[in-house]
Amino acid sequence: MRFPLLALAFASTFCPHVSAQQEFPARLAGHAVLPAASFIAPPADAPSDLRVSGKFANGPTRIEAIGTSEGRSAGRPTGLKLPFAGQPVQGHSGIKHMPDGSFWVVTDNGFGSKANSPDAALFLSHYRIDWAQGSIARMNTVFLHDPDRKVPFRIVHEGTDKRYLTGADFDLEGFQIINGKFWIGEEFGPYLIRADMSGKVEAVFETMADGKPVMSPDHFRVVSPNPGQTLPDTVNLGRSRGYEGLAASPDGRFLYGMLEGPLWDAQKKDWERIDGQQVLRILEFSVAQGQWTGRHWKYVLSPGATAIGDFNMLDDSTALVIERDNGEGTADKACPAGQRAENCFHDLARFKRVVKIEMNATNANAPVRKIAYIDLMKIQDPDRKSRKPLDNGVLTFPFFTIENVDKVDDRHIVVGNDNNLPFSSSRDPNKADDNEFILLEVADFLKAR
Repeated sequence: MRFPLLALAFASTFCPHVSAQQEFPARLAGHAVLPAASFIAPPADAPSDLRVSGKFANGPTRIEAIGTSEGRSAGRPTGLKLPFAGQPVQGHSGIKHMPDGSFWVVTDNGFGSKANSPDAALFLSHYRIDWAQGSIARMNTVFLHDPDRKVPFRIVHEGTDKRYLTGADFDLEGFQIINGKFWIGEEFGPYLIRADMSGKVEAVFETMADGKPVMSPDHFRVVSPNPGQTLPDTVNLGRSRGYEGLAASPDGRFLYGMLEGPLWDAQKKDWERIDGQQVLRILEFSVAQGQWTGRHWKYVLSPGATAIGDFNMLDDSTALVIERDNGEGTADKACPAGQRAENCFHDLARFKRVVKIEMNATNANAPVRKIAYIDLMKIQDPDRKSRKPLDNGVLTFPFFTIENVDKVDDRHIVVGNDNNLPFSSSRDPNKADDNEFILLEVADFLKAR
């Protein structure tokens, strides 16, 4: 991929890759809502175990009776009870805008971990969003399966013919469509998965950085140590800190996987940092060669941020990144200072941004330049497009996890939450979050250089 060699102009001499960015306003152009309690049936030829999901989601002991164990968000009841009849259309964890105006969306591993998601199917859905009506129509769902045994480790449904994949096998977090193939970034390993448009797995690639494998404690090659022992030196990434975003060059030649967590520096015995801030690697993969190129970029988390949520290229040198904290909820529903209860928010959402970055040949193997950002906690809504109540005259997006962003056209981007069903209640302390998509008019932000 050829990058224009743009000059880097930093506004600050202290940690410039973090602070040199300008805030731009965002105006709501559309808002669509998919109700939290939205479910689909697994494929007819899937194992019967997938007809009921969430049997292990609230702990290691199986729960058989549908709707008997309530989901909780930071200790607060969310009003939805496990297990579920069917598979929840939840956990939207990556989005792609298509030329016809539709959207493909990937659903993540199910209920948050390998241990609690063996009955959660893995799939991608094709949506048509009616912004005028605020509705979302699901046109098609593709379930991942591995009949050709391309997955190199034992899966939950190992002995079946179709070998449908589950959230105990992979955690899907970002994807691209290139030449009629799904390329999916996975968080457990982390791995890169290639599948055809029917969802059949064609290849699984392990991750390389700095000439070494990248392995979390959940990588299939890692064996848990005995008491008194330590993890092997090959483990250099935290659990559930694999790919959170997967971007692609406009020409489809390269994929860019962004890790959610920093790599472990064995010499310093610390996570990779710059000026005290944790660094997330963006790793380059050659689609034609089917291997990692060895080139990378560093994304330095801003003060106040704890993770990224999604990552998509705008052109051959700039991209969008969701950067967030772990808070949820707004001040009007906050607990009294220093207290927590079942009907209020004790850790409010404060840092929820979409950041525009520059990554090119000049800053390869170095920090990306943060150009500009929009604040998702103060979205302007003069035309009253919001499907949810405004907060002090603006629409807030106060979700614990916001994991979908992509460019729609030269004036608009789409942003969506991951509702972690039934474990997130970020708008109402005791109501499970819906899946929301917002269309934002951000022309000046997209033009920022």
